[in-house]
Amino acid sequence: MKKLTAVVILCLAVAVAVLAYELAIVRRPHRQADVAPPTFDTTYQAVLLDNGLSYYGKLSRLNTPYPLMTDVYYIVRNVDPKTKQVSFKLVKRGNELHAPTETYLNAKHIVMIEPVGANSQVARLIAESQATGH
Repeated sequence: MKKLTAVVILCLAVAVAVLAYELAIVRRPHRQADVAPPTFDTTYQAVLLDNGLSYYGKLSRLNTPYPLMTDVYYIVRNVDPKTKQVSFKLVKRGNELHAPTETYLNAKHIVMIEPVGANSQVARLIAESQATGH
C-alpha cells in the first residue's frame, strides 16, 4: 500500500510540474512589449496568414495587434479547363468592389513575414503592375 501511495504522489508531482511548465513557459501570453518588431530593408514584405492566404505589400505598425499593409498584392491561381494548365496572376488589392486603400491584418493570424527580394519574381511582377497602372 505504501508503494502505491508513493507512486500516486510521484505521478501527481510530475503532473503538477508539467502543468506549471505548460502555463509558465509554453502558453505564456505573448506581450508585444517583450519583443521588438522585425525590420526589413526591402520595400515589400510577404505575409502568410493562418488561413493559407498570402499578401505582398508594404507592412508597418508591426508592434500593434493590427499591422497595416499598403500597396497590397495577392496571387490568383487559374486553371485552363481545356488544357489543365495552371497559371498565376498577381492582383493589386483595391480593385475589389469595396476598393480598399489599406489592409489591417490581425496579428494573431500572421504565421510568418518575409522580405520580398528586389530581384524576385514577385518584385518584378509588382514593378510591371505599377508601370502599366494596374
